[in-house]
Amino acid sequence: MKLKHIRKIAVLRANALGDFIFILPAMEALRAAYPEAEIVLLGRNWHAEFLAGRPGPIDRAIVIPPSRGLSREEDYEEEDPAELDRFFAAMATEQFDLAFQLHGGGRYSNPFIRRLGARMTAGLATPDAAPLDRIVPYIYFQPEILRYLEVVGLVGATTTWLEPRLCVTAQDLAEACRLVPELADRPVVALHPGATALRRRWPVESFAAVGEALRAAGAHVVVTGVDAEKDIVAGVVEAMQGQAQNLCGQLSLGGLAGLLSRCRVVVSNDSGPLHLAAAVGTATVGIYWCGNLINYGPLTRVRHRPLVSWRLNCPLCGRNCIEDNCDHSPSFVADISVEEVTLAGLDLLSHQR
Repeated sequence: MKLKHIRKIAVLRANALGDFIFILPAMEALRAAYPEAEIVLLGRNWHAEFLAGRPGPIDRAIVIPPSRGLSREEDYEEEDPAELDRFFAAMATEQFDLAFQLHGGGRYSNPFIRRLGARMTAGLATPDAAPLDRIVPYIYFQPEILRYLEVVGLVGATTTWLEPRLCVTAQDLAEACRLVPELADRPVVALHPGATALRRRWPVESFAAVGEALRAAGAHVVVTGVDAEKDIVAGVVEAMQGQAQNLCGQLSLGGLAGLLSRCRVVVSNDSGPLHLAAAVGTATVGIYWCGNLINYGPLTRVRHRPLVSWRLNCPLCGRNCIEDNCDHSPSFVADISVEEVTLAGLDLLSHQR
C-alpha cells in the first residue's frame, strides 16, 4: 500500500556500475508511485559525477563517507567516526520520510540506514541483520532486478517495465563521436573483455576470434576497458592484427554510455559495461557463469543473448565451488565456445537496427 505525505526518499546503493543499473526499474517504480517526492541516492563519488544533470528517476546523489561493510574491499578506506557523525547529523536535517536499504544483506547497511532518522525504513535483511520497519529476506540466488522491485513494492511502488533504462545525454554522444565518428556504411560493435573478477573473464583469444567474425561481416569493432585492463584490451586488438580500435581508458563513464548506445551489438563478460549497454538500449551477447546468470542475467531475449558456462568445479583444484569455494581464480567461463558467441553476435548484428 502506498504511503501518504512522502516528501523525500533516501536509497542506499553505494557500489559499482552494474549494481547501480539493477536498481533502475525499482527507482522508476518509486518515481511513478511518489511523483512529487525527491529521490536521493546515497552512493559513491562516481554516482554523483555520472548522475549530475542526467534525466532519470533519481533527483540527487549524496556521497557517503567511508563506512565499514559499505565499500568494496579494494576501495576500502578506514572509517572516521567523527566524519560519520557529521554525515548523519547532516542527514538528519534532510528529514527523509522513507529510507531504503538496497545495498545487500544488511549486516552493516541496516544500522547505517537506521541512523538516517527516516520516518520509515525498508530493505533487505539476512538473519543476522538489524531489523528495519519493512523487510524482504535476503536470499542470495534471486534476480537482482526483481529483488529491488520486491523491496520498493513494500510501500506500494510497482512497475510493469522490468528492463533497466538509462538516459544518454548529448554530452555523452559528443564525447563518443570524438573518438568514433559516425560511420554511414558500417555498424559499430563493441567488445568488452574485462571483468573485475578473474573467474568471469572469457579468454582474450576467444574475444579476438569473435571480433574477427563480426569485422568480416562488415562491423567496425571497438574494444573497451579501463586502465587496469589495458593488457587485456591490447591483447584482443593485437590478436585481431590491428583490425579493431583500442578505446581502453579513453572514455568517461558518460562517454562510454554514449558509445554503447550507438553500437549495434556489445559482446562482453558479465560486467558493468555489459549491463550499461543493455540499459542504453543496445543488443548484447553476455558471457555468464551459471550462478551469476541467475542473479545478473537479462530478463528478456529479443535483444539479449546470455551464454552460460555450467562449470562448477575449479579447473585448478577440482573443488566444487558452489558447495565449498576455493581461493583460485581461473576462468570459469572459458568453456563457452567461440562458435556460439559468434553465432549470437552475427544474429543480433543482422537483426538489430
